[in-house]
Amino acid sequence: MHQPYFPMDNEPPRQRLIGLTGGIATGKTTVTDYLHQKYSAPILDADLYAHQAVEAGSAILTAIAERYGPEILDQQGQLRRQALGEIIFPNTQEKQWLESQIHPFVKQRFRSALTELQKKQIVVLSIPLLFEAQLTDWVTDIWVVTCEPAQQVQRLMQRNSLTEEQALARITSQMPLAEKVAQADVVLDNSGQIADLEQQIIKAWQSLL
Repeated sequence: MHQPYFPMDNEPPRQRLIGLTGGIATGKTTVTDYLHQKYSAPILDADLYAHQAVEAGSAILTAIAERYGPEILDQQGQLRRQALGEIIFPNTQEKQWLESQIHPFVKQRFRSALTELQKKQIVVLSIPLLFEAQLTDWVTDIWVVTCEPAQQVQRLMQRNSLTEEQALARITSQMPLAEKVAQADVVLDNSGQIADLEQQIIKAWQSLL
């Protein structure tokens, strides 16, 4: 269980680093968008950094193409993400190899950004693989976004144009959502209306102040 941060009476305010995570397609971006819009919260996005890691011409993308062949790239030299997903999500070993290439880059981006944001009272780190990448020690608070399993499958199918089998393969490749919830300081249930989720976010944010 993650140990939440509680300041002592005479302790100066400490920077709060929210580790926002959850299952794939549970609504993490909805939460970060709301936090940024309502509170101007700084958002550091692991997915954005991971995309930067495999930009055309990057050393990491070159390594990926060497491992899986030139057909993993499109005519512009960009990564064909759908094709890569078909390789790594059913194969734990290949998924681990890919993460070993990308995670150091992502961690360095986080370190650089956090250095620049030292004076901010609260910073949100959106990290889908917060637990899997063993980054829980980087944050003071863990927020997990959840929804009903059937909703998660449908949202992922619609968002990524996947079959049900493909969506389930991506979901099951991650740590079970229930295990993440068990280690959360805050659970945001995105199974209902957006207004319900927003009220949960407001309550969680106010608890930090």
